[in-house]
Amino acid sequence: MSLTDVQNLYLEFLKNFPAGTQPLISIGLAVLIVYSIFKVLKKDFIYLIALVILLPASKTILVSIWQGIVVFIKFLLNTK
Repeated sequence: MSLTDVQNLYLEFLKNFPAGTQPLISIGLAVLIVYSIFKVLKKDFIYLIALVILLPASKTILVSIWQGIVVFIKFLLNTK
């Protein structure tokens, strides 16, 4: 499943709501995603530290994951 597939599913989901509420739904989902990521990082922070210390290549992996999350959140906020 690629990011394009997720975006298409999200657009199909938004079609179920009136046009006036779609931005609010997008903002709400973006906030929930950021909150969920924060909760996971807070819970498993020690593992994240160990990953960064033990695997020097993990920096590029984490940057790639972060960029994917940022792209997805930007997509959620720019949907009309």
